[in-house]
Amino acid sequence: MTRLHFQPIQGKSLDILDAILRHEEVASADDPWGKLSVVIEEIVLNIVDYSNSDYLDVEIMRDEKSITLRFHDGGQPFNPLDKEEPDFTVPLENRKIGGLGIFMVIKYMDTVTYDYSGGENILTVVKNVKM
Repeated sequence: MTRLHFQPIQGKSLDILDAILRHEEVASADDPWGKLSVVIEEIVLNIVDYSNSDYLDVEIMRDEKSITLRFHDGGQPFNPLDKEEPDFTVPLENRKIGGLGIFMVIKYMDTVTYDYSGGENILTVVKNVKM
């Protein structure tokens, strides 16, 4: 397991994202459609832009069947899994803003869980991958 530590500062999202995506365990994942990259970007941007946390820790665990990323932040409790799924029957110009990113996280990953423990938001995503 690898643990990366960041300060989620506005304007530094791309640096954080780059560091995670370039990490060997993530970079070596078989991700032909870039779904893992989209998920990591969505989660990082949401934490940096909205959590008001002074840290973001990312645990990366990889085995022959899956990659697990666990995002820890000390921001206000927020369970993204409680968000309503976007209503795709509503015309695009009439839809509420927000929620599509979380929807993609849930659809692209094989498992997504949330916990609030010890003053931390803990979002865990798991993707089954090939070596």
